[in-house]
Amino acid sequence: MKVTVHAIHFDADKELVNFINEKVNKLEHFYDGLMGGEVFLRVEKADDNQNKVAEIKLQSPGKELFAKRQCKSFEEAVDTALEAIKSQLKKHKEKQRSVLT
Repeated sequence: MKVTVHAIHFDADKELVNFINEKVNKLEHFYDGLMGGEVFLRVEKADDNQNKVAEIKLQSPGKELFAKRQCKSFEEAVDTALEAIKSQLKKHKEKQRSVLT
């Protein structure tokens, strides 16, 4: 699956991009209907230290999955956003199964 990583107003290092690609591509083992996705990373101007934002958008047939999380690090934000996407995928798969039966 092709995943595009967009770092808004900064340059993401290669390790972070590889981390994101690895994590997102693991979802293919969970659900093979994913067609592609985009990850947007940005730093919010916030007073606290939880200013790293990750937005993940994935396309699957008939459904677009989206999650946005704000955490202390991009890795943590990506992990928590992917957990939200996993639960969306579970619901989507259950709906597909109920339609087929």
